[in-house]
Amino acid sequence: MKFRHKCLTRVYGIMLIGMLICHSSGNAQSRLEVGYVYGISNFLGDLGGNAGKGGFFLKDNMMSLTRFITGFHAGYHPSEYINFDLSYVAGKLEGADSLIKGNGGVEVARKTRDQHFRSPLKELTLTLEIFPTVYFEYDPNNVAGKIKPYLLFGIGVFQFNPQAQYIKPDGTREWVDLKPLRTEGQGMSSHPDRKEYSLTQMNIPYGFGVKYHLSRTISISLEAITRKTFTDYIDDVSTRYIDNNDFYTYFGATSPQAAIAIQMANKAAYNNGGTYKVGYAPGQQRGTPTNKDSYYTTSFKACFRIPGANEPRQRTSSGGKVIKCPKF
Repeated sequence: MKFRHKCLTRVYGIMLIGMLICHSSGNAQSRLEVGYVYGISNFLGDLGGNAGKGGFFLKDNMMSLTRFITGFHAGYHPSEYINFDLSYVAGKLEGADSLIKGNGGVEVARKTRDQHFRSPLKELTLTLEIFPTVYFEYDPNNVAGKIKPYLLFGIGVFQFNPQAQYIKPDGTREWVDLKPLRTEGQGMSSHPDRKEYSLTQMNIPYGFGVKYHLSRTISISLEAITRKTFTDYIDDVSTRYIDNNDFYTYFGATSPQAAIAIQMANKAAYNNGGTYKVGYAPGQQRGTPTNKDSYYTTSFKACFRIPGANEPRQRTSSGGKVIKCPKF
């Protein structure tokens, strides 16, 4: 029964999209649009957050770590009811336990952990935008001056590279890549269950937006999109602490990389002169692997629409009013 329900759901979804396309096939013309994207991004993962127990989405959103994104996009309208949008954006994601405003509750454990990260972000997404209100319009092709809310979902690929600040013996700081340090034993023979993570991952973007047509060819949009990801290592924090000896064994007892990895893996111990603190020792919880990392963006899109070759011609009267070609 469950399998049948899933199949019916998919069939109904395909039928709905097909109906929207077919309903408009007699009037709508194929059109392309290109434009610019500018907005902000926020990270939602193991690091940072607000008072209380770590939660989902906006509960642990830290506005102080909002960062800018820029990019461009290209869209294809088979009809006025839907749009396929290909977007590329670049920006940055950040998280920091030190910024948590503690109230003496369970958030103290995360604040004492004292982990932080930054990561560049590059993302390419293909989304389907659905404009439900267009279905009730008298003339869907007359877009100038209209406000159109829409829903969107799709698939994407993104690249990241978590980094953190290493404090050198002389007290100076430098940003170091965290993945090669294997801070939780990823790829070590002593931890065969912890595989190396890839810096290129898939995601599922979904959200909503509002589009306003300034004219037939120019429009602006405001949209909010969150991403479901399949990795818990955007911030390089996921599971449990490992022993310092694992780093010495893997990198070498006198290797500078072992010393860097030990500091990056357990900031609570580093802040305690290298001595493990209760709750931050090998085997203790470092992150929450059951909750994958995510991030969201809020952005403006400026669009220039290129009319299709078969779009009905228009002429204006002496008063400047647009007169459309008659339809039969």
